[in-house]
Amino acid sequence: MGGEWGVGASLAMEAVAPKWRGFFSGLLQEGYAVGYLLAAAAYFFVYPVFGWRAMFFIGGAPALLTLYIRAKVPESEAWQRTRPDRAAILGAFGKNLPMFVYLSIFLTAMSFVSHGTQDLYPTFLEKQRGLGPHQVAGIAIIYNIGAIVGGLFFGFISDSWGRKRSIATALIIAIFIIPLWIGARSLALLTFGAFVMQFMVQGAFGVIPAHLSELSPPEVRGLFSGLAYQVGVLMASSAAFVEALIAEHWGFANAMAIVAFSAFVLGTIIVLLGRERGGASLHPQ
Repeated sequence: MGGEWGVGASLAMEAVAPKWRGFFSGLLQEGYAVGYLLAAAAYFFVYPVFGWRAMFFIGGAPALLTLYIRAKVPESEAWQRTRPDRAAILGAFGKNLPMFVYLSIFLTAMSFVSHGTQDLYPTFLEKQRGLGPHQVAGIAIIYNIGAIVGGLFFGFISDSWGRKRSIATALIIAIFIIPLWIGARSLALLTFGAFVMQFMVQGAFGVIPAHLSELSPPEVRGLFSGLAYQVGVLMASSAAFVEALIAEHWGFANAMAIVAFSAFVLGTIIVLLGRERGGASLHPQ
């Protein structure tokens, strides 16, 4: 699965016009939220009847789409014009190593933003707010709708606002949503808080495919962006574990608030310190 992101993002971003790249970046990235939404729906309808084994079979089925992609989707013009050999790939990677390190650090912060607000949220709803499986799945469906809309919205405005400003704006607003997201008294307000939180979180993430593709060297775009993305995921894989450790002492709500606040602040600082090439040509000169 780790091999899919960099190749897929590069293929998609190289295929669309620069003026629409942000919007389609959001559309691409929020395929993640669509999958999450469908998983929540499967949990709502399938899990109570057939149990967890059926969930694994359903989760594996989308991989069959790769057969269609392999057979029907053409290579991008950018790759057709470049076709770098191994020496060119290694040379471009080494020459741009500082940018790769920066992107890996940035994606670590962004992965904490995403996983820190998502992975244990259903557990928080169940253990601390006492909600049942159907209520948890229903809220998950609603906040993933927020994620999809947010990814499309911030991806779209990043074409005129700029990538860095759009990401930073979403993360800063998310800071102020934290009390509503975990502290709302009523179920309706809690659900609204979850919707707005994921609107901002995935709004920031919706800009990532375009931003990474534009900052990656054309000779090594798939490897560069995909590896940086997965290094970030690897480094942030401890998010749920860290939150669980904190929750043993201060509860799930406080644990998630601490991790989310830290990730939002760090993500904002890191993205603003970096470069931007919004709308730049992805074709080699």
